Amino acid sequence: MIVAVDGPAASGKGTIAKALARHYSLPHMDTGLLYRAVALNLLRRDGDPESEFSALRACDFSQIDFADPELKSEAAGGIASRISAYPMVRQALVERQRAFAHQAGGAVLDGRDIGSVIAPEADAKLFVTARPEIRARRRYEELNGMGLAVHYEDVLADIQARDDRDSSRATAPLAMAEDAVLLDTSDMDVAQAVAQAIAAVERRVGPGVGKAG
Repeated sequence: MIVAVDGPAASGKGTIAKALARHYSLPHMDTGLLYRAVALNLLRRDGDPESEFSALRACDFSQIDFADPELKSEAAGGIASRISAYPMVRQALVERQRAFAHQAGGAVLDGRDIGSVIAPEADAKLFVTARPEIRARRRYEELNGMGLAVHYEDVLADIQARDDRDSSRATAPLAMAEDAVLLDTSDMDVAQAVAQAIAAVERRVGPGVGKAG
């Protein structure tokens, strides 16, 4: 079973995807971390994020620890949003994502184009969103919890700029797949959002399908 979870930054899609992966005992991939890893490589190598060829050369994960907290930094996130518009970078990462999705038993992937580009044949698709102010508050609290000094107004401005870039880029823009279920988490806590997500998946695949135990 393949489950695609898409949505804008800080919508809660990652939390929901991880919970679905636990619920159904499926492997999970946060595809945004791949782009953040490329961005971090660029930062550490003093590469030029305005150069598609420089970004392509940074598609090397041999020295990347995916548990590195720097991957969650606003600097890495901002550059990731910019370089994700490059067709050559996206192509370099597409096959890795598709192979993960189509492994035996399936998987849960979250990102911005899983249901539309990476796995359009997914058994269930969710599009998770929330109001920009809510998403900015969540990201602000997450970053503060990691000990990073940030200002809410800056986080909100970054969220809004990222939304604009992701939605208007020519290659694989952020868009809800026609057969995806919309889940607005603005007024939900984590437990409510996860419960709604599981219910949405079960409406597509049937209750208990793929569930652990």
